[in-house]
Amino acid sequence: MYDLTKFTLKNMTECGADLRKLGSGADSMEEVSDRIVRYLYEQFVDEQTDRPAFALVRFFKTHLYGELEASLQQHLTAASPDQPSDVLKCLTLLATVGDQPAWNSRYASEGHQVIPLASEQIVAQSPMISQLIKQFGLETSSVLSPDPELLVDLEQKTFNVFHVPAAIASPYVPAQQEFVIPCGIQSVLGFGGMLPSGNIIAVILFSKVPISRNTADMFKTLALNTKMAVLPFDRGTIFRK
Repeated sequence: MYDLTKFTLKNMTECGADLRKLGSGADSMEEVSDRIVRYLYEQFVDEQTDRPAFALVRFFKTHLYGELEASLQQHLTAASPDQPSDVLKCLTLLATVGDQPAWNSRYASEGHQVIPLASEQIVAQSPMISQLIKQFGLETSSVLSPDPELLVDLEQKTFNVFHVPAAIASPYVPAQQEFVIPCGIQSVLGFGGMLPSGNIIAVILFSKVPISRNTADMFKTLALNTKMAVLPFDRGTIFRK
């Protein structure tokens, strides 16, 4: 078990080694991502309450609309009057776990199962997504349509973390009245990276314990371990059969 207020380099190394092993024996990226979010939810504990430190942990991946499973395509078209292009980049929820029953299935998510990233202007209208991309150290254009000539450099880059130390009243954390305040969210932390396919993975942690900048920075290393766990499925099976 780990305490976010006392997270050490030794803890980071141990946690990273565990994350890296979570891909062993899996049949899809979804299965690995589910293991990752559950590991993080179960292993980080608030010592004051002996309860999970994170209210909600989610794993997202960008994915082309044309390669989404049928249920996600239908979910998206039901909310849009226009037929999406097969090359539309979508931010797709692969795994979720949290304090409330509805947060433990990606199919139960009302607004985050699949989020179309139709243009830079559309992304800019979503403060959390646009800030996550910015803090990762990316341009929105490289997320929507990676330049093949730059892809190797981006894929090998160590991304920064997305860190909101004080979630309450932050313009980058939506649903303040419905989620942040009633659920006691203190900080938000996101980490991830770019896969060889040009798709982005991002794990987002909504914490009931304040997360310092020093602790947040240690998750850069955990991002690399997470990437290694899902890497075998980058051009393979994404969704559970």
